[in-house]
Amino acid sequence: QVQLVESGGGLVQAGASLRLSCAVSGVIFSRYCTGWFRQASGKERDFVASISSGGGSTYYADSVKGRFTISRDNTKKTVYLQIDNLKPEDTAVYFCAVRWDYGGGHSTSRSAYNYWGQGTQVTVSS
Repeated sequence: QVQLVESGGGLVQAGASLRLSCAVSGVIFSRYCTGWFRQASGKERDFVASISSGGGSTYYADSVKGRFTISRDNTKKTVYLQIDNLKPEDTAVYFCAVRWDYGGGHSTSRSAYNYWGQGTQVTVSS
């Protein structure tokens, strides 16, 4: 059974930092690319960042470049999303997802990802 469990969300003030975690089980984690998406209330789920199966390559949405950092620890089967200088517009539910690494580079498409977590809420007050 594949499970992805996000944690680390919360209510913070603008300018603060958070580190989200996503623990993955039930797959050979080191063979899967991992992505983070977010969904604000009433909006679509948008791509945020992705990381290759080995961790050597990352890709970010333009809106988060410079403030978000994705990383992974394959020994712990965990992917992280460091968010610095949080802004109210970062308020959303953050989801992690995994997809098999076919070697074709990064994907920003929700449909490319095979398994998803339940999400963790991040709320940023101004």
